[in-house]
Amino acid sequence: MARVVLKDVRKSFGLVDVIKGINLTIEDGEFCVFVGPSGCGKSTLLRTIAGLEVQTSGTLQIGDTDVSNLEPSKRGVAMVFQSYALYPHLTVRENIGFGLSLAKTPKPELNRIVEGAAETLQLMPLLDRKPKALSGGQRQRVAIGRAIVRNPKVFLFDEPLSNLDAALRSQMRIELSDLHSKLGATMIYVTHDQVEAMTMADKIVVLNGGRIEQVGSPMELYNNPATPFVAGFIGSPQMNLFEGGVAAKMGCKTYGIRPEHLALSNTSGTWKGQVRHIERLGAETIVHLTVPELGALVARSTGDTELAIGAEIWATPVPGKEFRHG
Repeated sequence: MARVVLKDVRKSFGLVDVIKGINLTIEDGEFCVFVGPSGCGKSTLLRTIAGLEVQTSGTLQIGDTDVSNLEPSKRGVAMVFQSYALYPHLTVRENIGFGLSLAKTPKPELNRIVEGAAETLQLMPLLDRKPKALSGGQRQRVAIGRAIVRNPKVFLFDEPLSNLDAALRSQMRIELSDLHSKLGATMIYVTHDQVEAMTMADKIVVLNGGRIEQVGSPMELYNNPATPFVAGFIGSPQMNLFEGGVAAKMGCKTYGIRPEHLALSNTSGTWKGQVRHIERLGAETIVHLTVPELGALVARSTGDTELAIGAEIWATPVPGKEFRHG
């Protein structure tokens, strides 16, 4: 495996600057997630590391090699896409070993490598099936198996779970995390879903407008966001953010408080508001309030919270949990 180092990497399409000077080190064996909204440049940055896009300037190093001008096949990377891109007429065994077959790998060695990957991915009982007989999660594991047998220095994942339903996405997050632990591999993963980022990453890179907003562990970004963008992007439901008069009263340009850091009371508190919507999710309840001096405010409470639409209630920030910027 290998570390990945980007030094002032830029990528432009004509006059449009998409990647605007990225400096980043991904350590050997890290699970690093690029996260951000659509159009922030995360997939373009991943494709640049893969060599599928040629950087406009800067240097890109994988291991001890400057790969800035190398073809994708010579960079030691393997990429897993959102689309499974499996050959429908080939079995699971043949799909996983397709690249090895093209390389004229002797059949005994090919079978050993393919079965080793299949064992890791719990695909052994499925080796003789064709893709049409597999579930979405199984097909994605086959695509990952095809990457594993290449024994790459770095695994690259471009939103690989986007086509799966919620339950399968949750299961596959666990399986990918287990795979990372087994292989000890350097993995770079792109997603727009901050829940995926929080639950899987050793390191999160938050991108916005082609630039890095913040780099850190999931809890570093959650507890100490560097900018209002990161504060609002990390966390679900997202942080309540206020500017103008409310923030000025708090001695800053932007003031924020997470829904889970608001205590609700029927009798007293900091802000008095009216309940306008309630989301009952079983273990928790999300309460949407309208507060005269703030506007909309969202609070997270316990699942057994008894409230009604239109009820008046007080919300109080938990001391020490506020976000202040500027």
